[in-house]
Amino acid sequence: MTQPTSIPHPADERASPPAAGSRRERRSAELRERLFRSALALFAGKGYAETTVWDITEAADVGKGTFFNYFPSKEHILMAFAEMQLGRLEAVVCEAEQSDLPMRDVMRTLVMRMTEEPIRHPAIVRALLQANLSSVPVRGEMVRIHDRNRALLGRLIRHGQERGEIRNDLAAEEIAQVWRQTIFGTLMFWSLTGDTTLTARIETAVRLLWEGIRHRSGRPSAEKTTMVKKK
Repeated sequence: MTQPTSIPHPADERASPPAAGSRRERRSAELRERLFRSALALFAGKGYAETTVWDITEAADVGKGTFFNYFPSKEHILMAFAEMQLGRLEAVVCEAEQSDLPMRDVMRTLVMRMTEEPIRHPAIVRALLQANLSSVPVRGEMVRIHDRNRALLGRLIRHGQERGEIRNDLAAEEIAQVWRQTIFGTLMFWSLTGDTTLTARIETAVRLLWEGIRHRSGRPSAEKTTMVKKK
C-alpha cells in the first residue's frame, strides 16, 4: 500500500473544533481528525481518484465502517477541508478589522495563509476541483462554501475601501470575486506541473491584483460611476 505523505499543519487547525465534552466526545473528535488528516496525506501522495476509503481507514488504523460514522463519502473529506480554509479566511478578516496593518500587507498575508500546507500539494488542488464537479449534493454544499468565502472576502475588501486604501468605484463583492478567481486559477495552473514556482506565481498574482484594486487619486467613486451609467 502507498504510504501517505506527511503533511505539516498548525496544531490549532482542525477539520472540526476540538471537543470539550465527555471522554467519548473527545475520542470521537480525535478519530474524525485522524481520518481527515490521513485522507489528505493520501490524496497528496497517492492521488484523490486512486485513494479508496479502505486506504484511508488503513492509514488511520480504524475499521472501514468507522469512516462512514464521520464522513458520508470520500468527497466530504474535501468539504471539511474547504471549511477549514474558510476558517483561515475568517481569522484573517477578523484580525484585519482589529489592526492598522496596511491593506496591501493584509491581502498578501491572506493569500499566503490560504496557500499554506496542505494546499501546496498539487494533488490536493486537483482534488478540490474534482469535488466541485462531483455529485449534485456535494456540489451544492461546495457552492454554499464558495458563497460564504466570497462574502467574507467582500467584507475584507469593503473594510479596505472604508479605510481609503482600495478603490471604491467597483463593488466590494465584484473585486472579491476577481481576486478569488485569479488566485484559484493560479493554483490550478500550477497544479498541472507541481513544480517549485508556486510562491513566485502567487507573489506575481498578488502584486498585479493589488495594482488593479488599490486606491488612486482621481479615480471616480462608485456613486459618480453609477450617475454616469444612468446618463
